[in-house]
Amino acid sequence: MTSNRVLCLGIEGTAHTLGVGIADSQGRILANVKDSYIPPFGKGLHPREMAQHHSEVVGKVLEDALRISKVKPRELNLIAFSMGPGLGPCLRTAATAARALSTYLRIPLAGVNHMVAHVEIGKLITGAKDPVILNVSGGTTQIIVLEKGRYRVFGETLDIALGNCFDKFGREVHLHDPNNPWPGPLFEKMASKGTKYIPLPYTVKGMDLAFSGMLTYALNKFKEGERIEDLCYSIQETALAMVTEVTERALAHTEKKELLLTGGCAQNKRLQEMLNIMVKDHDAKFYVVPSEVATDNGAMIAWTGLLAYKSGITTPIEKSFVKRKWRIENVSIPWK
Repeated sequence: MTSNRVLCLGIEGTAHTLGVGIADSQGRILANVKDSYIPPFGKGLHPREMAQHHSEVVGKVLEDALRISKVKPRELNLIAFSMGPGLGPCLRTAATAARALSTYLRIPLAGVNHMVAHVEIGKLITGAKDPVILNVSGGTTQIIVLEKGRYRVFGETLDIALGNCFDKFGREVHLHDPNNPWPGPLFEKMASKGTKYIPLPYTVKGMDLAFSGMLTYALNKFKEGERIEDLCYSIQETALAMVTEVTERALAHTEKKELLLTGGCAQNKRLQEMLNIMVKDHDAKFYVVPSEVATDNGAMIAWTGLLAYKSGITTPIEKSFVKRKWRIENVSIPWK
C-alpha cells in the first residue's frame, strides 16, 4: 500500500437500510446514499422482505453514490461491506453485492463489524479521541470502551434495545405519523407533551439494563386508561435515566474525559440533554454523532473498511461469510 489516496465503497445491509457510501483515506465522505425498507403501518419488519427490498434497490443506490461522488468504478481501491452483526438475509444480500463488485473490479474486499463502524464514524466526524461510547439504536444499547486493542462492552441491554422499546410501545398504542413510518420520532414528540410522571419499573443490574418489564407495565397502564402522552413521557424519563446512570458509572470508572453518543437514538434530544448535564459534572467533553451518519449508512462501512485496509486487513472472498452474531469485543482494532 502507498501513501496515495485510497478510495473505498462501503455497503451497509444489516437490517432495514441498504446504504452505499464512498470515502477516501483522508477521512472525506464523498457520498452517502441509502434506501430503507418501510413496512406497512402496523406491521413489523420481516428479514426476508427487507432482503428483497435491498436486492431491488442496490443497483440504483450504487449508481447514485457513484454519481454524487463523481468517482468512476475503476478508481475504487477497496470494497467494504457490513459482515455482521445483523439479520442473515439482509447481511447476505449486501455481502453478495460486495463480492460481485470486488471480483468484477479486481480489488480487495473488507468485511466490517457494524458496531465498530458506528463508533469509528462517530470518532471521525466529531473528533473524539478516546471516549466512553454509548451506542443506542433500535437494535443496540451498549456502553463501550477501547482497551488493549479491542472495544470492550462495559454494559448493555439484557433484553430489548432502547429504540426497540420506544418503537414497540408506539406500535402497540397505534402512534402513527403519515410523514414518518417509524414510531420513534412521534414517541419523542408525545413524550414532550406529557405532564404526569407514572412510576415504572427501573431495572439496572450492575452495568446492564433491561427495558421489557417497564414496557409491559406501561402497556398495562395504557389499557387502564392512562394518557399516551404521560406514558411516553414516563417511559422516556425512566429509560434514559437508566442509560445515563450506567454511562456515568463507566465514565467515572475509566476516568476518561470524553463521551461519544452514537447510533440511531443519538438523535433523541432528551437523551442528549441528560448526558450533557452528567458529563459536565465530570468535567468531560460530550460529542454527538450528526444525524446524517447516526442511523445505519454506507459511509461508516467505507471509512471503517479503510481503517482496516490501512492496517493490512482484508477479507478473502472464500472467507467472507457473514457473521450474524459478531460481537464488537471479538474484533481486533489494530489501527488504535
